[in-house]
Amino acid sequence: MTTSKGKAPVFCEKYCPVCRSARAGNSVGKALQKIELKILGKNGCIWGKARTKYYGVTPDKPIQK
Repeated sequence: MTTSKGKAPVFCEKYCPVCRSARAGNSVGKALQKIELKILGKNGCIWGKARTKYYGVTPDKPIQK
């Protein structure tokens, strides 16, 4: 996906062990992500914020195809 927004933030989407497992339905991943989002805000870490800005969805939600 190439747009005028710059490079896609792939870490949160493909490599982050917390976000990937949470979006896949893993209960431990969901619990860790819930804690992260409470501490860091609704957009999460810096990679989650980049993902939210680029795709328009928070780290705990899948990207609509």
